[in-house]
Amino acid sequence: MKQLLVLLLVLLPRAAHAQDTHAAERLIEFPDIPGYLTLKCDLHLHTVFSDGSVWPNIRVQEALRDGLDAIAITDHLEYQPHQDDIPHPDRNRSYEIAVEAAGDQDLIILNGSEVTRDMPPGHSNAIFIDDANKLLQDDPVAVFREVKRQGGFTFWNHPNWTSQKPDGVASLTDLHRRLIREGLLQGIEVVNNVTYSDEALQIALDHDLTILGTSDIHGLIDWQYNVPYGGHRPITLVFATERSAAGIQEALQAGRTTVWFNNTLIGKEEFLVPLIRASLTVKEAAYRGDTLVLSVWIENTSDVAFIVDNQTDYTFHGASDVLTIAPHQTTRLDVKTLEKKSSLTLVFDVLNAVTAPGTHPEVALEIQVD
Repeated sequence: MKQLLVLLLVLLPRAAHAQDTHAAERLIEFPDIPGYLTLKCDLHLHTVFSDGSVWPNIRVQEALRDGLDAIAITDHLEYQPHQDDIPHPDRNRSYEIAVEAAGDQDLIILNGSEVTRDMPPGHSNAIFIDDANKLLQDDPVAVFREVKRQGGFTFWNHPNWTSQKPDGVASLTDLHRRLIREGLLQGIEVVNNVTYSDEALQIALDHDLTILGTSDIHGLIDWQYNVPYGGHRPITLVFATERSAAGIQEALQAGRTTVWFNNTLIGKEEFLVPLIRASLTVKEAAYRGDTLVLSVWIENTSDVAFIVDNQTDYTFHGASDVLTIAPHQTTRLDVKTLEKKSSLTLVFDVLNAVTAPGTHPEVALEIQVD
C-alpha cells in the first residue's frame, strides 16, 4: 500500500504537468500587427438552444481552452429542433447563459442570431444585437433593417453551402446586391466549418465586404477539428484598436480581418502581409566558418507553418526553393551567397496565404549579417 501511495505521488505531478502542457499547446497564438491588436474570434456557434449539441457553457469553456478573445453565440432564430425538450420563448437565452458561464474570465461574449431563410437571401448572422426576439419577422429585408436599427453587424453565412447552392459556387442574387447597396449586408463567410470558397472571397473583394471565417460548430470543437492531435478551428483574426466588443465591431465594419483555416491565412493583402511580417523575425545571420554559406535563423511566433517559395536567385544548402518555416520555432536556413555579403534580402511567395483567388502574397526578409 505504501509503495502504491509513493507511486501515485510521483505520477500525479507528471500527469498534471502533461495536462498543463497540452492546454498551453492548444492555445491559438498570433502576434499583433503595427497599430492594431490581433484578436482571435469565432463568430458563428450553435448550442442546444437551436440545433447544436451542447449547453452554452461548453462553448465558453472551449473558447477559453483555445485562447480566443471573443465568441458570438448565434443560434438559429427560426429553426428550433429541440423546442419540445428545451422550450424558450426568449431567443436571447443562450447568450445570457454564456455570459453567466464566462463570469469574470477574459472572454468577450457577443449576442447574435442566425437568420435562417431559404435562398435568397439564405442564412445570415446578426451580431452585436440588443434583442434577438425583435428579429422574428416574416420579411427578410425587415430583419436586416432591424439589425441595423439595433446597431448590429450582418454577414452572409456559408454562401457556398450545397444544400442551397448545389454547385457549391457562391454567387450574388439581386436581393444580396440590394442588401449590400443599402448597407444591410456587411460581411461574408469565405470559410465556414470545413469549406473554403474562392468565389466568396472574390465577392468580398469586389463589394468591399468583410472577410470572415467561422467554425459554425454544432458538436464538439475537439472532435470536429481534431484539436488533441494538432488541428484547429477556423477563426477570424480581427485587427482592433482595443480589446473590447466595441473594438471588434469597429474593426469588422472597417474590414480589418484575416481568416485562419486549415493552416492557411486568407485576407486582404494590406492586413495579411503585416501579419506574416510580424510573425517572422530574422534572429541571427552568420557565415559558417570560412565558407560562403550564410546561416540565417528565422523565428516564427505564430501558429502557422508557413510554406514559402523562394523568389530570389539564391539557392539553399539543405533545402529546395519550397520550404516550411515551422510554428513557434526558430528555423535555420543556409543560403549560398557565392560571395561575402554584409546584408541581403530574401523574397518568398507564401503559398499557404491567399489574398485573392489564385494569388499568394510576397514577403521580403531583410537580413543583416553579424
